[in-house]
Amino acid sequence: MIVTLLTDFGARDYFVGAVKGVLLTICPGATAVVDITHEIPAHDVEAGAFTLLAAYDSFPPGTIHVAVVDPGVGSSRRPLLVATADYFFVGPDNGLFSYILERESAARVFHLTNQEYFRPSVSQTFHGRDIFAPVAGALACGVAPKDLGERIEDFAKLEPLAPTRQANDTLRARIIHIDHFGNCVTTLTRRELPDEMIAGGVRLEVNGHAINTFRQFFAAASDNSANELFALWGSAGFLEIAADRASAASRLGARTGQPVIAGCGLRIAD
Repeated sequence: MIVTLLTDFGARDYFVGAVKGVLLTICPGATAVVDITHEIPAHDVEAGAFTLLAAYDSFPPGTIHVAVVDPGVGSSRRPLLVATADYFFVGPDNGLFSYILERESAARVFHLTNQEYFRPSVSQTFHGRDIFAPVAGALACGVAPKDLGERIEDFAKLEPLAPTRQANDTLRARIIHIDHFGNCVTTLTRRELPDEMIAGGVRLEVNGHAINTFRQFFAAASDNSANELFALWGSAGFLEIAADRASAASRLGARTGQPVIAGCGLRIAD
């Protein structure tokens, strides 16, 4: 059984090691504990939700994903288990699993209430170690979701990923993630921007800047490569805005949550 970890804990403190220790204590037979990342920006639930969405289905069916970006730890927010056809997700009820639940429409969501599967003493500041890790260990050892808690439907949700269509027939999306290279990942997918629409002359507007070049890959030749901002389809299936060996986010003055407008009739000064 594979268990993955995604957190905002960083690598400096004992937190990640403690979570792994509890996992392996509960279920020594876990075949692998894989770190997706521990560098989610502190308390950034949406960044965690996007990163989990981008990575989860790279793993074999049966994988248990433990995700802990939890600014509400110790409060009334609930601990959750999400069960899809192929995967399990364990973590806080704060919207962290919103994008998984958008994609996995048949998922079942459980409020973790059976304290028999928690550590005997639960810290109000470290549910990753004391609730989520032991529950993941129990799952890895074959405990059924129904034995861990009760089904719920009223779980927390982030703003939906899908862009909205505006009155002037443009699409309003947003920047959902800025990666290590400064590429701006938008919420636009091929569903909203099919190839024929792009071929018809779609332009993007971000923070007053126009992007009207689309590439198939980062190093594609262009007459203005050195200074050009361009869009391309990223590996997670979303349209990204990039610059040639530079940070598009810096050039755009962009930040996560910022609007991205897409349309064929935009009039933006380049």
